[in-house]
Amino acid sequence: MTDVLPPVPSAGSTRSAVVIALDVGGTGIKCALVRPDGTTHHVERHPTGADRGPEAVVETILSIAEGLADRARADGLTPAAVGIAVPGVVDEAAGVAVWSSNVGFRDVPLRDLVTARLGLPARLGHDVRAGAVAEARLGAGRGAAYVLFVAIGTGIAAGLTIDGTAFTGAHGAAGELGHIVVRPNGPKCGCGQTGCLEAIASAASVGRRYSELAADWPTGQRIDAAEVVRRARDGEELASRVWRETIEALADGLLTAQALYDPAVVVLGGGLAEAGDELLVPLRTALRARLTFHREPRLVPAALGDEAGCLGAALLALDSIGAPGAGGTLDPVHTP
Repeated sequence: MTDVLPPVPSAGSTRSAVVIALDVGGTGIKCALVRPDGTTHHVERHPTGADRGPEAVVETILSIAEGLADRARADGLTPAAVGIAVPGVVDEAAGVAVWSSNVGFRDVPLRDLVTARLGLPARLGHDVRAGAVAEARLGAGRGAAYVLFVAIGTGIAAGLTIDGTAFTGAHGAAGELGHIVVRPNGPKCGCGQTGCLEAIASAASVGRRYSELAADWPTGQRIDAAEVVRRARDGEELASRVWRETIEALADGLLTAQALYDPAVVVLGGGLAEAGDELLVPLRTALRARLTFHREPRLVPAALGDEAGCLGAALLALDSIGAPGAGGTLDPVHTP
């Protein structure tokens, strides 16, 4: 993470206040102490240790949050709230991590556990929706009322924000764009369906598809999506075919998203988005060719990188204590 985050308005007159932010992933936890003006006081990264089981992961989260609160106090600051972003299905209203295959959570009341342990107000959010809030308020979607953030990495998920607030759905499962079926006779998806967008166009699927089709590729070895993109750029026929199929599937998925959500801006993040114009230029063309009555969204790369989830968790915490104007349009600040 960088040393300075985009600013968040002050949560009152206590200039020594900070919020605790944690973005929990399948392999690592990004965390920070963030001041109400948006600058980071302290950042850390820790391994998740998901192989130890969900109870151990919960204890790790609580211990890290407790340690950050102690660090804040030792530095003369007052921890005011905690924001945590986790993967999977999240009931944000109840503060419960309903299910997550990455870390093994099932019905974990994480918000209440944090509050009981630290004695601080807490908010629990979904990692992609938290990233969506950060991109909408402070990143590439800034200034637009309707923003769809699409994270294309190992899987594919999305978060719709309206005026900087994430749409969660009735059961905390909104935004599973990766499980729209775009190829009914396509490959089997990990969710059990056939032909999901994620099974064709995620970064993991791009590499897997290439290695399956390449006759000269060593059995059991995987190529990554970045290498497929490089080979396609160099004109290799198979890589170009796989990349073209990826673009077409993503365009079909985004067409469905546009019909359902009608966002003004679609922000693309995650590992596959690092392909830059190799992804954005043909994807814009393919999506435009599919539009009929739909309004064309502005398709842009994410601005916050892998900091988006942690920054979104900080925004959740600030929202929980009623930081005035926390969803507004803000100007960057810099600290020495």
